[in-house]
Parts: sequence; structure tokens; C-alpha cells
Amino acid sequence: MAQPQEETVLYLVPTPIGNLEDITLRAIRILKEVDVILAEDTRTSGKLLNHLGIEKRMHSHHLHNEHKAVAHLVERLKKGEKMALISDAGTPGISDPGFLLVRACVQEGIKLECLPGATAFVPALVKSGFSTDRFTFEGFLPVKKGRQTRLQSLAQEERTMIFYESPHRVLKTLEQFKEVFGPERQASVSREISKMFEETLNGTLAELAEIFTTKAIKGEFVVVVDGFSKK
Repeated sequence: MAQPQEETVLYLVPTPIGNLEDITLRAIRILKEVDVILAEDTRTSGKLLNHLGIEKRMHSHHLHNEHKAVAHLVERLKKGEKMALISDAGTPGISDPGFLLVRACVQEGIKLECLPGATAFVPALVKSGFSTDRFTFEGFLPVKKGRQTRLQSLAQEERTMIFYESPHRVLKTLEQFKEVFGPERQASVSREISKMFEETLNGTLAELAEIFTTKAIKGEFVVVVDGFSKK
């Protein structure tokens, strides 16, 4: 294992998922201090930096170039260049780019820090009313291959389950959940967390699926499903 560096050179910085006031004072300071910001989309991040009054060099770091970019970035970090990794919204590495770079840094002994901050699934879980003692974050389900296998493996999962879903698939997902988990299983659907039109709906999977057959579907979704009960 490589000898670890003493000084942090890579910071994982959560950015607001909606309300721009959700960014922390520490995050703002780090973004001002680093040499370069690795951004999922420089146009989106540019708007945030402009709002915060931060002028900083940015490089694109997204799902399509992450594999190719990691080795080069690691070499720069080993030389002491300080970087901040941000995604379009939320915490890097949570259904966003970041995992490959973090893993490489850990393997190379590069010191990194992950700041606490905004992420969509935590508020969705807390306000669902389901158990927070034990839960499983499933993120986005496979779109096609392996989707049914994954769902069947969760049919008797006793922990609270958390899923991310896009607006054009949320109705299909609720229908599939109803089939696999049962129409009476309790669930909670949150959308646009921390944004102007934030909304959370609670009910059985059958009730929620019915609601979304007629409801306008916009925004990013977090679906929380109550765990399986043997009673």
C-alpha cells in the first residue's frame, strides 16, 4: 500500500440539490481555496459558482470520461495539486461520478475528505415515516437487464428500501413494485426535494400507482418502500 499523504488534496464537496442556501460555509471556503474544481457539468456548476461569487478553474469530470481521466488526475493529486470534486447536485459518488477517483486515491494513499452536505435520499427517508434504524439504499434500478432479478431479490427485504427514479420511469416502477412487493405495501414518493415544488405522497403502492396514472410527472424522484413484515 502506498504511503499516505499528510495533507488533503482531494475534497468531495456536496452541492445544493435545490435551494442554494443548502450549501455549507465550509464547502464555500473549500471551493475558493482549491486549485481546480472537477465538475460533472461545468455549465451547471458555473451558475452555482457565479451565485457564490467564486471564480475558479473547472475541468469536466463525468460518467463518460471518468475511466480515462482517473490516472491523470491521480498523478496531479500526488504532486500536491488541490482539487474539489462536485456533481450537478448532491454528494459526489452517490449515483453520480466520483467512485472511481475515490477508489484510486485510497489505493494510492492520497488523502481525501468528504464534506457532509446535501443528498436527496436522507430527507426522503426521514419524512417517509418508515424505520430509519436499518435501511438499504438501492439507487437507480437497472433499466432493463437484471431489473426483475434485483426486484425479486428485494421482495422479502425487511429493511426500509430507498430508490432513485427518473420522471419518465416512475409510474412503471411503482407498477412493478406493486407486483413484486404487493399492492398493500406502504411507500412514500418524494420529488423535487429542497426545490420550490417539493412534494411527498404517502400510501400503499396501489394507491400511489393510481395517483401517478393521472398526475403530471415532473422532477427527480425518491421512492421509499417499507420493509417486508413477517406478521
